[in-house]
Amino acid sequence: MGELAQALAWGRDEAEFVTELQAGSATAFDWLVTHYHAPVYNLVYSILGDAADAADVTQEVFLKAYRGIQGFRGGSSLKTWLYRIGVREALNHRRWWRRHLRWQTSMDDPNPDGRQPAEPEATAATPFDSLATREVQQAVRRALAQLPESYRSAVILRDLEGFAYEEIAELLDISVGTVKSRILRGRRRLRELLAPILNQNQEASLATAPLTREIGYAGAHPGSGGGS
Repeated sequence: MGELAQALAWGRDEAEFVTELQAGSATAFDWLVTHYHAPVYNLVYSILGDAADAADVTQEVFLKAYRGIQGFRGGSSLKTWLYRIGVREALNHRRWWRRHLRWQTSMDDPNPDGRQPAEPEATAATPFDSLATREVQQAVRRALAQLPESYRSAVILRDLEGFAYEEIAELLDISVGTVKSRILRGRRRLRELLAPILNQNQEASLATAPLTREIGYAGAHPGSGGGS
């Protein structure tokens, strides 16, 4: 790690780092990839649910960041800028896949319900890895996959990635009011989808406590309540 990257890791001003990126510093870009690859991958994987696709899209995110850094004007943090690219690329990939799937199904695909998301490879930690059991992990992934695309992205950004409403509005290019509405409706649907497994045993309820506390599932953990 070069001197600039070390200094940034210890809290150097982001504006100086962006200047180095815009000047074409290979050291600065290497640090950018090293520092943000896992978070961007996790975000993209959360949206796509497929490890191979997430890896490909993450690579494309950093290629676009490299090509587009000259256009970064500091109106948001570098992380928010990268996440905006990540969300856009992930959603574009999903839309491409759905169009491709519809065409393929209309020809000769015997599975009209579409491709089932592949299980993630053990190459990077994801937000779901904090859940205790494989059964619960799969249930949460299935529940998120069943949410409408607009709800899923908002819920992931808020409840798994921890972004503020204002940041999500910027990332998705929608109003704060729309963000809150999508999160509220997404959480409501997640409550319905996750209720069977959370009611099944206390261990599952405790394992999903961080997420279910946000979606407002009252039975998830003693004292938990609705998120906002």
